[in-house]
Amino acid sequence: MESLIELYRKYRGEMPVATEKMAGAGSNRRYYRMTATDGSSIIGVVGTSRDENRAFIYLARHFGSRQLPVPRVFAVAEDEMCYLQEDLGSVSLFDVLKGGREAGGRYNRREKELLVETIRQLPNIQIRGARGLDWDKCHPQPEFDTDSVLFDLNYFKYCFLKPSGTDFHEMKLEANFRLFAKDLTSEKYDCFLYRDFQARNVMLKSAEKGESESKLYFIDFQGGRRGPFYYDLASFLWQASARYPHKLRRELVYEYYNSLRNYIEVPSVRHFVQRLSLFVLFRTMQVLGAYGFRGYFERKQHFMDSIPPAMQNLRELLELDFFPYPYMTDMLRRLAAQPQFAVKEETAAVRADGYKTTDSDVYKAHPKDGPATFSKYDGTGPLVVRIYSFSYRNGIPEDESGNGGGYVFDCRSTHNPGRYEPYKKLTGLDEPVIRFLEDDGEILTFLEHVYQLADAHVARYIQRGFTSLMFSFGCTGGRHRSVYSAQHLAEHINNRFGVEVRLCHREQEITQIFPAK
Repeated sequence: MESLIELYRKYRGEMPVATEKMAGAGSNRRYYRMTATDGSSIIGVVGTSRDENRAFIYLARHFGSRQLPVPRVFAVAEDEMCYLQEDLGSVSLFDVLKGGREAGGRYNRREKELLVETIRQLPNIQIRGARGLDWDKCHPQPEFDTDSVLFDLNYFKYCFLKPSGTDFHEMKLEANFRLFAKDLTSEKYDCFLYRDFQARNVMLKSAEKGESESKLYFIDFQGGRRGPFYYDLASFLWQASARYPHKLRRELVYEYYNSLRNYIEVPSVRHFVQRLSLFVLFRTMQVLGAYGFRGYFERKQHFMDSIPPAMQNLRELLELDFFPYPYMTDMLRRLAAQPQFAVKEETAAVRADGYKTTDSDVYKAHPKDGPATFSKYDGTGPLVVRIYSFSYRNGIPEDESGNGGGYVFDCRSTHNPGRYEPYKKLTGLDEPVIRFLEDDGEILTFLEHVYQLADAHVARYIQRGFTSLMFSFGCTGGRHRSVYSAQHLAEHINNRFGVEVRLCHREQEITQIFPAK
């Protein structure tokens, strides 16, 4: 600490009037906000690894020369164990996304805009940042190679797979690991692999004079090296705790792909998606290894809590049935099916009327059995779902298909933002109303039950080949709660089932079609 104070004195020509220790990050580096007499501040960093410090300082100065949004390094101690860098404030992208994350992945318009801006900036750092970069100055190694992949895969094996108690054949798994590592490193790019690209490492610096909005800056890139650009995209979008919904992930992958085209000749979409899938699987196994070590061995609850969402990511990946590593994927399926990683559901309960439900069905269903009932409408599909928002003052929407109108949900039991002046002229599509409803929470509980009912009904209609299903949401004015609910159910059904959804906000005369996927 004395060395840091002395470095500050030499740089500023005065002692700091205040030195505040900042919250620790994942590394052993210590950060201090050091304030001058004029109120300005800079960040003092005390590291434990000279090589790591050197890598950060070199990369920060190189990226700065490329006009990339990274913190400036002002001064470095002679022994290179501490340095001074630009203060970017205390607000990270992770902090700003808290609302959408805690709402189960329902990100508002501003949060989505920041995610899009971040993902568009990533190729700028990866491609432009790599130009003229001396890879030998990277730490702990200059390149993403087979050895580094095998290290991470074995980290997963010893810190997560073995503690889970999963039985596996060591030599067969090792053979698949080597094939996997070879595929991951088969394409060479002069690209900067950030390595730890996540929302916590993106800062929002407050707008300065003459600027209208905060700016994004990128930090903690000292572990970067030459490598494939897919890795950072997988690391960011499939971070377990972020809870990005599938639709948002697809949109952000599309934004990244189009941004990448500004810097290099990109592969075909098909090739890009296939390669990305490999890196998503690798990154998922890698983080499970880290969670296993930090959770099972260091007993840190945060990492224990991160295991279930990471395992859910793994299950969804394995559904692709795409990966050419039969023994490894079989082992991963057995791992994901273990009881301690299963999605916990209540299998028996007592209903309000006193009757007990059974733990399981008496007769097990089989996909080849077909539907339990039959009608002349079976097998005519594909299904089209129509969803309305409306005001009860103007009556329930008419059913044009002749099927009887489907479900009508009354939203009037939930808190009404229309009772408050700031929201009266807005609708459930506007960000202030969305935040009001989600912060209040009643509408989220209401929709949870709607989703359960709708999912079961849509799945059954798809199975039977029915062509039409209708949902309607009514409230007092057909402006706030019903609009919000209809919009979210439409996105939910289209995202989950891929069927065509035709949405109509009747009182606003707004229509939207979500095409079949």
